[in-house]
Amino acid sequence: MRKVALACGLGVTLAAGGCGGGGGGGSGDAKSGGKGAGGGNRAPQISGAAPPEALADEFYDFRPDASDPDGDRLVFSVSNKPVWAQFDAATGRLSGTPATRDVGVYTGITIVASDGRSSTALPAFELAVTQTASGMVTLSWLPPTRNADGSSLRDLAGYRIYLGRDPDALSRVIVLNNPGLTRHVVDNLSSATWHFAMTSFNRKGQESRRSATVSKQVG
Repeated sequence: MRKVALACGLGVTLAAGGCGGGGGGGSGDAKSGGKGAGGGNRAPQISGAAPPEALADEFYDFRPDASDPDGDRLVFSVSNKPVWAQFDAATGRLSGTPATRDVGVYTGITIVASDGRSSTALPAFELAVTQTASGMVTLSWLPPTRNADGSSLRDLAGYRIYLGRDPDALSRVIVLNNPGLTRHVVDNLSSATWHFAMTSFNRKGQESRRSATVSKQVG
């Protein structure tokens, strides 16, 4: 049985709007700190930029980067946590899936890392839960011309685009039943790093292997 094969890798081009460069977060200001060189306790370090937008019925996930100069175990706390979110005190991870009823803006969210003697907080941030998102990414590709066995491809029927915010779990699928397409705009993307892979399929429904995964920061 022949299998269709994608001829080349998937490319990502910048859309006209809604796409932005990545952003790193600055380190928070220590509430209290040690002397370090004098043998005292040194405050934890924490950094990261939480995605400012979450889409209703879509998983949201943020985990700050944190470490302790003295190697102490860190414990995290959060204030003004959205009611729909869960918080992991061992990692500082804020995650959850908001529902339509949770649409709104959540302000003053603050994540703090503590080693038991001193603590450091990320700058407070706000998170907007919306029903639609403004982010978009344009994907482009070259149509495949041969089957996996090297024979000519004569019955190409379309493509499937797999996408998600976890490169190991591309849970959303877009089916394109037009073999003549060479690009597609994926919209309604919230602010996050999105990952994409693609397959082609023939008229019998046989699907190729996925292309290499490509990534794009949105928002």
